[in-house]
Amino acid sequence: MIGIKNVSVNEPFFRGHFPGHPIMPGVLIVESMAQVGAILLLDSLENPEQKLAYFMGVDKVRFRKPVIPGDQLQVEIELVRQRPSSCKMKGCAYVEGELVCEAEFMCAIVDR
Repeated sequence: MIGIKNVSVNEPFFRGHFPGHPIMPGVLIVESMAQVGAILLLDSLENPEQKLAYFMGVDKVRFRKPVIPGDQLQVEIELVRQRPSSCKMKGCAYVEGELVCEAEFMCAIVDR
């Protein structure tokens, strides 16, 4: 699954991260990846409206390049392993085809 995030200089986190040299916080890049992963996971389930995805862990996070205002972040997520109550996903984020971040996610699948 692919998700797109257009990074705008108007986003409030750029005021403090960092003044005069704006860089998207890594935790927000990981959050973007997690949100795309949650959509992918719920799309793969029967009766997704009756389920919730709780993130259990994030591993092997690597930041390769800064993401700056004006960039378009392309997030690609794939399911690595899925069980009835949990799953593992791998995600990569790119700007103009260059890898900027990668991570593995684990989440629990619970009834709503």
